[in-house]
Amino acid sequence: MLVSLENKILDTFSNKRKKFGNVLHEPLKVGKLNSIVGTVIECTGIDATLGELFGIENIDGNIVEAEVIGIKDGKTLLLPFNKTIGLKEGCIVYSLGNSMSIKVGKELVGRVLDANANPIDGKGKIARTSKEELYKNPPSPLDREPIRDIFKSGIRSIDAFNTIGMGQRLGLFAGSGVGKSVLMSMIAKNSSADINVIGLVGERGREVKEFVQDTLGPEGMKKSVVIASTSDTSAMSRIKAAFTATAIAEYYRDQGLNVLLMIDSITRVAMAQREIGLATGEPPTSKGYTPSVFSMLPKLLERPGRTKEGSITALYTVLVDNDDMNEPIADSVRSILDGHIVLSRKLAHKNHYPAVDILESISRVMANIVTKEQRSLMMKARSLIAIYQEAEDLINIGAYVKGSSKKIDEAIEKNEKLESFLIQDINETYDQDKYWSKLKEIVL
Repeated sequence: MLVSLENKILDTFSNKRKKFGNVLHEPLKVGKLNSIVGTVIECTGIDATLGELFGIENIDGNIVEAEVIGIKDGKTLLLPFNKTIGLKEGCIVYSLGNSMSIKVGKELVGRVLDANANPIDGKGKIARTSKEELYKNPPSPLDREPIRDIFKSGIRSIDAFNTIGMGQRLGLFAGSGVGKSVLMSMIAKNSSADINVIGLVGERGREVKEFVQDTLGPEGMKKSVVIASTSDTSAMSRIKAAFTATAIAEYYRDQGLNVLLMIDSITRVAMAQREIGLATGEPPTSKGYTPSVFSMLPKLLERPGRTKEGSITALYTVLVDNDDMNEPIADSVRSILDGHIVLSRKLAHKNHYPAVDILESISRVMANIVTKEQRSLMMKARSLIAIYQEAEDLINIGAYVKGSSKKIDEAIEKNEKLESFLIQDINETYDQDKYWSKLKEIVL
């Protein structure tokens, strides 16, 4: 009976399985859907392994892909990548093979992909030449090359005050509506990276096309790969999009390129993992986040860096509720990464863009990659900004009397020029070799 069932399924689904690029396995793993609780699908009768990909045919004949996320009391727990509408008890479940890898190739550049690295931009198929593991381990600490080269972001407030190193990992911390997407596009277009890999996780569907066509534009797409998993996709798909983007970045790094990996946002990846954790019975901890969230973050965030072949410079956006930098995900991510750039709502309200808060931002490798003179210039400029901000209220109400403090007088005198230096239009480019001389002209 089982053999005939296998043959029937092989005949029925062989073409559908080719769609997913999977190799048919003999004997075929076949089971039945037992129950659906929330987003978790329970199946019986299959000998599954964690991470294995399964197909479930719904009542309309469409295939729902799902990944094994747990095994409990003789039942296999699956989490779908797409909608579960049309599934019912008794639906046939069969193995599609291993979902631990994706197919990659050089022709991914300029394309928009989904979480499975399949094109969604209507530009046809993509030639693939090799495979990359999705969930590989981070490089060994002793295999990492020291960060010694400067990564030019093309943003003055970053390059002069929070200089990034080639292979560094930074967090871009921001509330909603302070210009993080625009800043990301400016860096993608102006940076010294050979290629950009951009993961848009949990974004509004409307914003993906706007980001690709308007914000990033044809110039940015010439050297970019975009992976998009919008807010209406399943939690499994949103998490996979982040790992897919990382795996693609690793592929290009191993080709000897310097890659810029940007994921917007790591907070939505954490929320997706929380959704899965709660659905599978994990206990909620801080702000409802489950333990698996905090074990997943380092596995994802530690993978970029510099190796003998090339480098991945990573920028992860972090959404902070009510601009609270100490909320659980922001605090955890900040402790893992090599620095953080904070966008200020106060500066955004003053039309100061990019709204980088110089005093709250820091690059942990800057001291190792800039000259002693450049570091002194940066520290002098930061000091002037800090002094002016401390006395700003007194200055604005006219309570400060000129001559009362030489330091405040100097900060007032140079504040306007410093603000002008930090403000940068979205289409503005500059000679990256001259911004230090410009800063020196202002502060000395």
